[in-house]
Amino acid sequence: MAQMGFFIDQSRCSGCKACSVACKDKNDLDVGVNFRRVYSYEEGGYSQQGSAIVPELKSYYFSISCNHCASPACLPSCPTKSITKREKDGVVVVDQDKCIGSRFCIEACPYGGPQFDKKIFKMAKCDTCLDLRDQGEEPVCVATCLQRAIEFGPIDELRKKYGTVSEVKGMPKSSITGPNLLIRPHRHAL
Repeated sequence: MAQMGFFIDQSRCSGCKACSVACKDKNDLDVGVNFRRVYSYEEGGYSQQGSAIVPELKSYYFSISCNHCASPACLPSCPTKSITKREKDGVVVVDQDKCIGSRFCIEACPYGGPQFDKKIFKMAKCDTCLDLRDQGEEPVCVATCLQRAIEFGPIDELRKKYGTVSEVKGMPKSSITGPNLLIRPHRHAL
């Protein structure tokens, strides 16, 4: 099977966080643990032009989770080898039976993918909703997005459809880990 990945259309994302809330609910995550996060990026200010105050603001939202990278930084940082990349579809997963909760993967991942679950004292992260996908369904973040700003599928097919942009202003360089993520940037994200 092919490497799977996400496409995020920033030009459509309204910042509603439905994807994040649905993921949190599906995975029964505690406060502070978020497999999918929605960030806002804002810059600019106001200027005075004559007697008018004119806004010169740039802002957009960005939904992100684990990017199931080609070279995941979390993988070699794990002392128990509990983080692996599945050959079947390239999804990066955590084996809870092996994990000791060292949190080294948190420090290693430039995207904040791994999360420490205080309920079980172990690491956890997005697994692309493997249980739902095994039933032929989409990941919950994709199914829940009201603006249809998230798509999931074989990364090669997504690249043919949407191009190769995998980083925007405010993100780490994609050359660090090779994220399996594509982005249609918001006009302010370039």
